[in-house]
Amino acid sequence: MIDFYTAGTHNGYRANIALAESGLPYRVHKVVLSAPLPDRGSDFLSATPLGRIPAIIDPDGPGGRATVSQSGAVMMYIANKSGKLWPKSDADKIVALQWLMHACTDVAPWNAVMNQMTMGMFPEKNDANIAFAKDKRLMRWLGEADARLGQAPYLAGNEVSLPDFALYPIVNQRKAWIEEAGMKNLLRWWATLNNRPGVQKGMAESA
Repeated sequence: MIDFYTAGTHNGYRANIALAESGLPYRVHKVVLSAPLPDRGSDFLSATPLGRIPAIIDPDGPGGRATVSQSGAVMMYIANKSGKLWPKSDADKIVALQWLMHACTDVAPWNAVMNQMTMGMFPEKNDANIAFAKDKRLMRWLGEADARLGQAPYLAGNEVSLPDFALYPIVNQRKAWIEEAGMKNLLRWWATLNNRPGVQKGMAESA
């Protein structure tokens, strides 16, 4: 059984959704990110010495015990182990990988910037910087996903896959902005994913 370490962040949510959708057996361990690093548990720190979530320990990994951290890497490990969550064709799998990176390396960092500005963690917080981070970066990347979803039901094509689960928690948080921007394709996609039991389970477990 996989031991899964998580907290209520988008990184934790996306990996938790992948696990819930995979059908693999797993146990959820909630990590208190405000706790000092030594207090987060030796098992957790053996999987991720820097104390970051999400992380997994799989006693039945390739060649024995496997530890994985970083949400995108955890998601790909889960997909490869379960034989699910990737599209069936190699061509669509390449598309899925591209959109997974879009979610994890384009959308997610700028959403994190917006969160940190909101919490007052940026000394450079001002109206101009907030507008730039929101409109010129975050909403731009979400607009690219909206355009893609005007061409196909899911980010990789006709099958739900990893990039959908990676992007969902951010869209779920920013739904009001997306509605305001009139991104109808993204809203249709959000409603479809929002009704999936695995998505609901993954979001609830890390909350």
